Amino acid sequence: MAPLLRTLFYVALSILSILASSTNAQLSTNFYDKTCPNLQNIVRNAMEQAVNGEARLGASILRLFFHDCFVNGCDASILLDDTATFVGEKNAVPNQNSVRGYEVIDTIKTNVEAACNGTVSCADILALAARDGVVLLGGPSWAVPLGRRDARTASQSAANNELPSPFSDLPTLTSMFAAKGLSARDLTVLSGGHTIGQAQCQFFRARIYNETNIDANLAASKRAICPASGGDTNLSPLETLSPNRFDNSYYAELMANRGLLHSDQVLFNGGSQDALVKTYSTNNAAFFSDFADAMVKMSNISPLTGTSGEIRKNCRVVN
Repeated sequence: MAPLLRTLFYVALSILSILASSTNAQLSTNFYDKTCPNLQNIVRNAMEQAVNGEARLGASILRLFFHDCFVNGCDASILLDDTATFVGEKNAVPNQNSVRGYEVIDTIKTNVEAACNGTVSCADILALAARDGVVLLGGPSWAVPLGRRDARTASQSAANNELPSPFSDLPTLTSMFAAKGLSARDLTVLSGGHTIGQAQCQFFRARIYNETNIDANLAASKRAICPASGGDTNLSPLETLSPNRFDNSYYAELMANRGLLHSDQVLFNGGSQDALVKTYSTNNAAFFSDFADAMVKMSNISPLTGTSGEIRKNCRVVN
């Protein structure tokens, strides 16, 4: 009986192991190969149309994905609209009148539903769209792990507390990234996403008027856009050398004290990330490779898989 009992014991352990792994299933790059084989083309075509119409949307979708993943994982919770009985993340302080690109995701979802009804999550659409926006602006590509499901809830309080601020110092940024399983290296390379996109005056006013580690010409030119008071939503490119091209110019700007946000310049200010900034400033291939790796790592933050969550029919509302 002892060998039989031992066998039964190991079988039971195996079953428990399988059940455990199924609740934390690994994402797969070929998840939709059979159920929605044209998915990636559908997403790419819609993103190409969007970015051709407004280059900034590539940056907007990238930021939308980042703000989704940092709040309870990459689960499309940021896409949920507020209702009379539900408070979502769109009106959290870091997102309100700032995060954009929702309509692009709506369009992609409509196109995907027409081809593969009830199959592809909004979370996966957002992950693919973020990658394609980077590629369309000249950046690296990567194989996107897929199989996420959509959250049925959202958290405005988590969005208010867990998203890094443009006013944060390096220790704060490092700890906030570490809380999501991301390293200081990931912080520095993902911040390179600021090679594209724009920022509102209210987020860089203190830097251009009060800080000393800033290029005088940059400060003067930005003060023309951003007055000492008023004009909070006036926009400036985050990086001025090639604001609509995804490249390593961001790091060259940091080395010249031309980072627009306080949270940008802290990456090159006599601290732990100076050497990596120097590397990326002269090695675009290293930046591209590390950025792609870090995006995959970020996209794996706490996904809903298996039977958790749902596949939303409309990205703005739960089913």
